Amino acid sequence: MRYSIFSLLRQSWAGHTGWTPAWRDAAPKSDYDVIIIGGGGHGLATAHYLASQHGITNVAVIEKGHVGSGNIGRNTTIIRSNYLLPGNTPFYELSLKLWEGLEQDINYNAMVSQRGVINLYHSDAQRDAYARRGNAMRIAGVDAELLGKEEVRAMLPFFNYDDARFPIQGGLLQRRGGSVRHDAVAWGYARAADRGGVDIVQNCEVTGLAIEAGRVVGVETTRGPIRARKVALAVAGNSSRLAAMAGLRLPIESHVLQAFVSEGVKPLIDTVVTFGAGHFYVSQSDKGGLVFGGDIDGYNSYAQRGNLPVIEDVMESAMALWPGLGRIRLLRHWGGIMDMSMDGSPIIDHTPIEGLYLNAGWCYGGFKATPGSGWCFAHLIATDKPHPVAAAYRLDRFATGRLIDEKGVGAQPNLQ
Repeated sequence: MRYSIFSLLRQSWAGHTGWTPAWRDAAPKSDYDVIIIGGGGHGLATAHYLASQHGITNVAVIEKGHVGSGNIGRNTTIIRSNYLLPGNTPFYELSLKLWEGLEQDINYNAMVSQRGVINLYHSDAQRDAYARRGNAMRIAGVDAELLGKEEVRAMLPFFNYDDARFPIQGGLLQRRGGSVRHDAVAWGYARAADRGGVDIVQNCEVTGLAIEAGRVVGVETTRGPIRARKVALAVAGNSSRLAAMAGLRLPIESHVLQAFVSEGVKPLIDTVVTFGAGHFYVSQSDKGGLVFGGDIDGYNSYAQRGNLPVIEDVMESAMALWPGLGRIRLLRHWGGIMDMSMDGSPIIDHTPIEGLYLNAGWCYGGFKATPGSGWCFAHLIATDKPHPVAAAYRLDRFATGRLIDEKGVGAQPNLQ
């Protein structure tokens, strides 16, 4: 069934009794051309583009829970391409362009909202750093505007400008950035992949990788063994666990990233804002809740929950930027597992095991990268060649020294 105004009218006349499931809950077959482990945004996007762009449809997406139960359903929904370094800028710009055409491509309302992203600065040095980033973006063909204090005040008059602990001097604005409904992305890609012939196998945990003579030949699962000519890992914070099944040790650490949402309120903020004097970002969801987040918890963990010191730090940053938030009640908070790479940039590459492919190390940037990651990972799997915009995301760059250190903090995943 294709969604349109006409199908909506037909269903309304029929009492909405004719809607079909968005995707099949498939049973695994014994053999596939490609198995993608991970039914989150990256895995589902990869499956969709394998089918739609490369004609590879004998594909299974294997998810240990249900579609959207991982990080794709527990993030702060921000999309942007305001990166500095050549290794990152073209990739995230491709991803943003794919976001702009996503709803037409997958025939699903993902609520793409290009409301803009503003990075605030609070010192002359920070202004110069943002000017450098903005100039690099414009040279690469990406939109960027450097705003002064009064221009920011005109857009966001409710912040503290007069007696703030960290006075706002201006901001770097990318108008094409914004937010997208995170769970709708999972559902939309699942539906599109299913329409392309992909099997989406839920409640099927991978317990081992079958490797013969240095080549992957399938996976062991809680629903039995499944053979495959190629296997792709797209499991976010569990990348190290899956890679260990193949005897690989990855240059990443797993950390918890917390996110928060307030009670629903009337429209307050119509853009995405990041606080330059601390790691804090805020936007407003379609339900009215203010969505915000901050730093990762500083210790390694696979638990999808956080600790109180990070909650305190996020709330302090919120109050320093926007004192009015003190009157709003926090509704809930949650945690997702981030696989933090040594330089803060991702990995899309072959592994030393033939037929085994890796998509990992997304740090904070996994959601905004969803369509670009799927596009480039599908290209790699289908052609065995890296996509040009993802060519820098090699696994061996940590051995050769060709790092993509966007934040300039070196090989310290807890600081990325």
